[in-house]
Amino acid sequence: MSVEDPRALRDAFGAFATGVTVVTANNPAGRPIGFTANSFTSVSLDPPLLLVCIAKTSRNYETMTGAERFAVNVLSETQKDISNTFARPVEDRFAAVDWRKGPNGCPIFSQVAAWFECSKQDLIEAGDHVIMVGRVTAFENSGLNGLGYARGGYFTPRLAGKAVSAAVGGEIRLGAVLEQQGSVYLVGDETLSIPSCTVEGDDPARTLAAHLEQLTGLNVTIGFLYSVYEDKSDGRQHIVYHALASDGAPQRGRFLRPEDAAQAKFSSTATADIINRFVLESSIGNFGMYFGDETGGTVHPIAKKDARS
Repeated sequence: MSVEDPRALRDAFGAFATGVTVVTANNPAGRPIGFTANSFTSVSLDPPLLLVCIAKTSRNYETMTGAERFAVNVLSETQKDISNTFARPVEDRFAAVDWRKGPNGCPIFSQVAAWFECSKQDLIEAGDHVIMVGRVTAFENSGLNGLGYARGGYFTPRLAGKAVSAAVGGEIRLGAVLEQQGSVYLVGDETLSIPSCTVEGDDPARTLAAHLEQLTGLNVTIGFLYSVYEDKSDGRQHIVYHALASDGAPQRGRFLRPEDAAQAKFSSTATADIINRFVLESSIGNFGMYFGDETGGTVHPIAKKDARS
C-alpha cells in the first residue's frame, strides 16, 4: 500500500494493540480539560519520563501544550464509556466521570488501572502531532487491568479469560456478533446463525478471530464480551463476543442490516434474542453484557458505541 494513503496507513498503525488513556490538565482559569489518547508510552525510569502525543488539530492543543503539568489516566477494562466521552466533542466531559485533584492539581480519575501526574519536560515537533514528554512527579497503580484497543475496537482479554474459566460442564462454544458499519454477520441460507466454533487452546479470542477471518476473508478484531449463557437445550456453554470486521464483502455468509432483522428467520431463540438486542443497543449506542441461560438472565451495561478520535 502507498504511504500517501493516510486511511490505509492509519488502519495499519491500528494493528498494534495499545492501552487507552485520558490525558488531563487544567486551563488557565483552573478548569479541567482532557482527551482520549492511545499514543502513550513509558520512556525512562531514571529520570522517570513518559510521553504522549497530541494532534495539532485537537481542540485541547493550545491549552494542553501550554500547561506546565498534566496527568495520564490509564483506563481500566470497564471504562470504555469514559474513553468514548473524552474522544467526543462533549461540552462538559468531566460531569460524566468521578475525579479528584492529584497531588499537584491535575484531574485524576477513580477506578483507573494507573495514573501518572507529570511536570512538562519537553515538547517535540512530530509532523501533524506534538510529542509531550512528562517527568513523573506522582503515580498510583491500582492493580486493575487496563482497557485494550486495536483496529478500531476495544478488547478486554482478562474478562474473556475469566468467562471461559467460569464455564463449567458441557462443551464451550465461542460465538460472535461480528459488526461491519452497523450490520451484523450471519451464516446460513434460509435459517441464519451467528458464526461459532469450539474453544481451542487457552486464548479464546485468538481462536475466534482466526475462525471468523477464515469464514469471511476479512480482518477481524475481537472486542468485548457480549453474552455468556448456558443453553440447556444443547448442554453447551456459550460465550459470545462483540467483534468488528474490516470493509469488504465476505467470502461466505452475509451481513444483515438492522432494518432487515425483523423479517429474518434464526436458528434458535437464543440467536434471535442476541440479534434483536444488538439491533436495539446499536440504535441507542449503549451495549451491555448478558449473563444467564437461553430463557432468561441479566444485561449489565458496559460500553457506549466504540468511537475514537
